[in-house]
Amino acid sequence: MKTIGLLGGMSWESTAHYYRIINEEVQNKLGGLHSAKIILHSVDFSEVERYQASGQWEKCSEILGRAARHIEAAGADFILICTNTMHKVEPQIASTLQVPIIHIADATADEIEKFGIRRVGLLGTKCAMTQDFYKSRLTGRGIEVLIPNDADIEAINTVIFEELCVGTINEESRRKLQRMIERLKEDGVEGVILGCTELGLLIRQSDASIPVFDTTTIHAKMAAQLAAEDHSRW
Repeated sequence: MKTIGLLGGMSWESTAHYYRIINEEVQNKLGGLHSAKIILHSVDFSEVERYQASGQWEKCSEILGRAARHIEAAGADFILICTNTMHKVEPQIASTLQVPIIHIADATADEIEKFGIRRVGLLGTKCAMTQDFYKSRLTGRGIEVLIPNDADIEAINTVIFEELCVGTINEESRRKLQRMIERLKEDGVEGVILGCTELGLLIRQSDASIPVFDTTTIHAKMAAQLAAEDHSRW
Protein backbone atom coordinates (compact mmCIF):
# COMPACT_ATOMS: atom_id res chain seq x y z
CA MET A 1 0.00 0.00 0.00
CA LYS A 2 1.27 3.45 -0.83
CA THR A 3 1.79 6.02 1.91
CA ILE A 4 -0.36 9.15 1.78
CA GLY A 5 1.04 12.49 2.90
CA LEU A 6 -1.47 14.97 4.33
CA LEU A 7 -0.55 18.63 4.68
CA GLY A 8 -3.32 19.69 7.04
CA GLY A 9 -4.47 21.90 9.87
CA MET A 10 -6.21 24.44 7.60
CA SER A 11 -8.43 24.00 9.47
CA TRP A 12 -8.01 20.92 11.65
CA GLU A 13 -11.81 20.47 11.50
CA SER A 14 -11.67 19.45 7.84
CA THR A 15 -8.33 17.63 8.18
CA ALA A 16 -9.99 15.29 10.67
CA HIS A 17 -12.54 14.45 7.98
CA TYR A 18 -9.76 13.68 5.50
CA TYR A 19 -8.30 11.18 7.96
CA ARG A 20 -11.65 9.51 8.60
CA ILE A 21 -12.74 9.34 4.95
CA ILE A 22 -9.41 7.96 3.73
CA ASN A 23 -9.38 5.21 6.36
CA GLU A 24 -13.02 4.31 5.73
CA GLU A 25 -12.35 4.03 2.00
CA VAL A 26 -9.23 1.90 2.45
CA GLN A 27 -11.07 -0.43 4.80
CA ASN A 28 -13.99 -0.68 2.37
CA LYS A 29 -11.64 -1.51 -0.50
CA LEU A 30 -9.31 -3.94 1.28
CA GLY A 31 -11.45 -5.25 4.14
CA GLY A 32 -10.39 -6.79 7.42
CA LEU A 33 -8.27 -4.64 9.67
CA HIS A 34 -6.74 -2.61 6.86
CA SER A 35 -6.24 1.10 7.40
CA ALA A 36 -4.40 3.75 5.44
CA LYS A 37 -0.69 4.49 5.76
CA ILE A 38 -0.74 8.23 6.44
CA ILE A 39 1.88 10.81 7.33
CA LEU A 40 0.19 13.96 8.63
CA HIS A 41 1.84 17.32 9.16
CA SER A 42 -0.62 19.74 10.73
CA VAL A 43 0.33 23.43 10.67
CA ASP A 44 -0.81 26.26 12.93
CA PHE A 45 -3.66 27.73 10.87
CA SER A 46 -3.59 31.05 12.72
CA GLU A 47 -0.12 31.78 11.37
CA VAL A 48 -0.97 30.72 7.82
CA GLU A 49 -4.29 32.60 7.78
CA ARG A 50 -2.63 35.79 9.02
CA TYR A 51 -0.19 35.75 6.10
CA GLN A 52 -2.99 34.86 3.69
CA ALA A 53 -5.20 37.71 4.88
CA SER A 54 -2.37 40.22 4.45
CA GLY A 55 -1.46 38.93 0.99
CA GLN A 56 1.93 37.56 2.08
CA TRP A 57 1.63 34.45 -0.05
CA GLU A 58 5.39 33.90 -0.15
CA LYS A 59 5.27 33.37 3.62
CA CYS A 60 2.46 30.82 3.18
CA SER A 61 4.55 29.09 0.54
CA GLU A 62 7.57 28.94 2.86
CA ILE A 63 5.59 27.45 5.75
CA LEU A 64 3.74 24.90 3.65
CA GLY A 65 6.75 24.07 1.50
CA ARG A 66 8.80 23.28 4.58
CA ALA A 67 5.99 21.09 5.96
CA ALA A 68 5.62 19.29 2.62
CA ARG A 69 9.33 18.50 2.52
CA HIS A 70 9.07 17.01 6.01
CA ILE A 71 6.23 14.80 4.78
CA GLU A 72 8.27 13.72 1.77
CA ALA A 73 11.31 12.97 3.92
CA ALA A 74 9.14 10.84 6.21
CA GLY A 75 8.29 8.55 3.29
CA ALA A 76 5.08 9.73 1.63
CA ASP A 77 4.51 8.52 -1.94
CA PHE A 78 2.30 11.52 -2.75
CA ILE A 79 0.91 14.54 -0.92
CA LEU A 80 -2.50 16.17 -0.50
CA ILE A 81 -2.79 19.81 0.52
CA CYS A 82 -5.91 19.57 2.68
CA THR A 83 -7.37 22.95 1.75
CA ASN A 84 -8.62 24.52 -1.47
CA THR A 85 -7.36 28.06 -0.95
CA MET A 86 -3.74 27.13 -0.25
CA HIS A 87 -3.53 25.53 -3.66
CA LYS A 88 -2.72 29.09 -4.73
CA VAL A 89 0.86 28.28 -3.72
CA GLU A 90 0.78 24.66 -4.93
CA PRO A 91 3.15 25.36 -7.86
CA GLN A 92 5.79 26.78 -5.52
CA ILE A 93 5.43 23.87 -3.10
CA ALA A 94 5.47 21.25 -5.86
CA SER A 95 8.65 22.72 -7.36
CA THR A 96 10.59 21.77 -4.21
CA LEU A 97 9.41 18.14 -4.08
CA GLN A 98 10.22 14.88 -5.82
CA VAL A 99 6.86 13.26 -5.01
CA PRO A 100 3.64 14.48 -6.69
CA ILE A 101 0.94 16.65 -5.17
CA ILE A 102 -2.59 15.47 -5.97
CA HIS A 103 -4.34 18.72 -6.88
CA ILE A 104 -7.78 19.14 -5.33
CA ALA A 105 -9.21 20.95 -8.36
CA ASP A 106 -8.07 18.17 -10.70
CA ALA A 107 -9.76 15.55 -8.54
CA THR A 108 -12.92 17.67 -8.50
CA ALA A 109 -12.87 18.15 -12.27
CA ASP A 110 -12.61 14.37 -12.72
CA GLU A 111 -15.75 13.93 -10.62
CA ILE A 112 -17.66 16.68 -12.42
CA GLU A 113 -16.85 15.09 -15.78
CA LYS A 114 -18.41 11.81 -14.61
CA PHE A 115 -21.72 13.69 -14.37
CA GLY A 116 -21.34 15.21 -17.83
CA ILE A 117 -21.67 18.68 -16.30
CA ARG A 118 -20.14 21.69 -18.04
CA ARG A 119 -21.37 24.63 -15.94
CA VAL A 120 -20.85 24.75 -12.18
CA GLY A 121 -21.12 27.18 -9.31
CA LEU A 122 -18.16 27.64 -6.99
CA LEU A 123 -18.56 28.33 -3.27
CA GLY A 124 -15.45 28.84 -1.15
CA THR A 125 -13.28 31.46 0.46
CA LYS A 126 -13.27 34.91 -1.12
CA CYS A 127 -9.79 34.20 -2.41
CA ALA A 128 -10.74 30.91 -4.07
CA MET A 129 -13.86 32.38 -5.67
CA THR A 130 -12.44 35.66 -6.96
CA GLN A 131 -8.92 34.71 -8.05
CA ASP A 132 -8.01 32.57 -11.06
CA PHE A 133 -5.62 30.00 -9.57
CA TYR A 134 -8.49 27.60 -8.79
CA LYS A 135 -11.07 28.43 -11.45
CA SER A 136 -8.49 28.25 -14.26
CA ARG A 137 -7.80 24.63 -13.36
CA LEU A 138 -11.47 23.88 -14.08
CA THR A 139 -11.91 26.10 -17.13
CA GLY A 140 -8.83 24.43 -18.58
CA ARG A 141 -10.87 21.22 -18.55
CA GLY A 142 -13.77 22.89 -20.40
CA ILE A 143 -15.86 23.49 -17.26
CA GLU A 144 -17.48 26.92 -16.99
CA VAL A 145 -17.38 28.36 -13.45
CA LEU A 146 -19.84 30.86 -11.98
CA ILE A 147 -19.46 32.51 -8.58
CA PRO A 148 -22.02 34.23 -6.33
CA ASN A 149 -22.64 37.97 -6.16
CA ASP A 150 -20.38 40.20 -4.05
CA ALA A 151 -22.65 40.16 -0.98
CA ASP A 152 -22.86 36.37 -1.03
CA ILE A 153 -19.08 36.08 -1.42
CA GLU A 154 -18.56 38.12 1.74
CA ALA A 155 -21.22 36.13 3.59
CA ILE A 156 -19.65 32.77 2.68
CA ASN A 157 -16.21 33.98 3.70
CA THR A 158 -17.58 35.00 7.10
CA VAL A 159 -19.28 31.64 7.62
CA ILE A 160 -16.07 29.80 6.79
CA PHE A 161 -13.64 31.71 8.99
CA GLU A 162 -15.87 32.79 11.88
CA GLU A 163 -17.99 29.64 12.17
CA LEU A 164 -16.85 26.47 10.39
CA CYS A 165 -13.12 26.83 11.08
CA VAL A 166 -13.85 26.99 14.80
CA GLY A 167 -16.34 24.12 14.76
CA THR A 168 -19.59 26.12 14.79
CA ILE A 169 -22.46 24.71 12.71
CA ASN A 170 -25.20 27.33 12.31
CA GLU A 171 -28.57 26.38 10.83
CA GLU A 172 -29.21 29.92 9.60
CA SER A 173 -25.90 29.80 7.73
CA ARG A 174 -26.97 26.51 6.17
CA ARG A 175 -30.15 28.18 4.93
CA LYS A 176 -28.14 31.13 3.58
CA LEU A 177 -25.95 28.80 1.54
CA GLN A 178 -28.98 26.88 0.31
CA ARG A 179 -30.43 30.13 -1.01
CA MET A 180 -27.11 30.96 -2.69
CA ILE A 181 -27.10 27.58 -4.40
CA GLU A 182 -30.63 28.18 -5.66
CA ARG A 183 -29.62 31.58 -7.06
CA LEU A 184 -26.71 29.96 -8.88
CA LYS A 185 -29.09 27.33 -10.22
CA GLU A 186 -31.31 30.11 -11.57
CA ASP A 187 -28.21 31.46 -13.33
CA GLY A 188 -27.88 28.14 -15.13
CA VAL A 189 -25.36 26.08 -13.18
CA GLU A 190 -25.83 22.31 -13.26
CA GLY A 191 -23.95 21.57 -10.06
CA VAL A 192 -22.11 23.34 -7.25
CA ILE A 193 -18.59 22.88 -5.92
CA LEU A 194 -17.99 23.17 -2.18
CA GLY A 195 -14.61 24.76 -2.87
CA CYS A 196 -13.61 25.06 0.76
CA THR A 197 -12.84 21.94 2.74
CA GLU A 198 -14.98 23.22 5.65
CA LEU A 199 -18.18 23.70 3.62
CA GLY A 200 -18.88 19.98 3.57
CA LEU A 201 -19.35 20.23 7.34
CA LEU A 202 -22.40 22.41 6.69
CA ILE A 203 -23.86 21.48 3.29
CA ARG A 204 -24.89 17.98 2.21
CA GLN A 205 -26.34 16.71 -1.06
CA SER A 206 -29.76 16.65 0.61
CA ASP A 207 -29.52 20.43 1.07
CA ALA A 208 -29.49 21.14 -2.68
CA SER A 209 -31.58 20.34 -5.75
CA ILE A 210 -28.50 20.03 -8.01
CA PRO A 211 -25.37 17.86 -7.66
CA VAL A 212 -23.05 18.96 -4.85
CA PHE A 213 -19.31 18.32 -5.25
CA ASP A 214 -17.73 18.16 -1.80
CA THR A 215 -14.03 18.69 -2.45
CA THR A 216 -12.94 17.18 0.88
CA THR A 217 -14.70 13.90 0.15
CA ILE A 218 -13.60 13.83 -3.50
CA HIS A 219 -9.96 14.57 -2.67
CA ALA A 220 -9.82 12.08 0.20
CA LYS A 221 -11.43 9.29 -1.83
CA MET A 222 -8.97 9.80 -4.68
CA ALA A 223 -6.10 9.49 -2.20
CA ALA A 224 -7.51 6.25 -0.83
CA GLN A 225 -7.93 4.85 -4.32
CA LEU A 226 -4.36 5.75 -5.30
CA ALA A 227 -2.97 4.25 -2.11
CA ALA A 228 -4.91 1.00 -2.31
CA GLU A 229 -4.99 0.31 -6.06
CA ASP A 230 -1.66 -1.54 -6.15
CA HIS A 231 -2.09 -3.18 -2.75
CA SER A 232 -1.43 -6.67 -4.05
CA ARG A 233 2.07 -5.60 -5.13
CA TRP A 234 3.00 -3.86 -1.87
